[in-house]
Amino acid sequence: MHVFYNRKGIGDCLIVPLKQGDRYQIDFNQYGHVTKIYDTESKEVLGYNIFREGSNMELEDGKHKLDEVMLAKINQILDRHGVPESLELDLSPKFVVGYVKTKEPHENADKLNVCQVDIGTETVQIVCGAPNVDAGQHVVVAKVGAIMPSGMEIKEANLRGVDSFGMICSQKELGLPNAPEEKGIYVLTGDLKAGETFDF
Repeated sequence: MHVFYNRKGIGDCLIVPLKQGDRYQIDFNQYGHVTKIYDTESKEVLGYNIFREGSNMELEDGKHKLDEVMLAKINQILDRHGVPESLELDLSPKFVVGYVKTKEPHENADKLNVCQVDIGTETVQIVCGAPNVDAGQHVVVAKVGAIMPSGMEIKEANLRGVDSFGMICSQKELGLPNAPEEKGIYVLTGDLKAGETFDF
């Protein structure tokens, strides 16, 4: 997960995006320098905008990986400005190397396959429609909770009656430069281990 700071473009504001929301049902609460943005129906917190604190955190403009140290600093700021809850997040990597253990045809869809994928800590079931997916491959898996470069959040899904927990990604979906236009997942090569963080 990442946070964003752009002093030159928008001023001293640290943007902490947590979830996607419907722009027609968003509201916010102001707590000192902190704006909490939330969904008016579910009451889920979608993110925080933190003003006039980035310079104190000695942040440079750009995207910053949210780690335990930065999370602790953000929670100190939230507490100092009277935000009633702290930010509790799973900071484990959301894009990892997966190993496709098995591939079986989907019983209700000709172009879908049901894959059992080792992601290091567990084996998850992922429904995949890519024509080139196969058992024995190392692939890039976006775990549940991952935010794709497009802004789409990966959620648990049920595809034609089969549960799916994550997504096997193509180069295009990952926003990689010179990604091929033809459909197909990104098959990794080299000395790889299931569960390794995939940085891109």
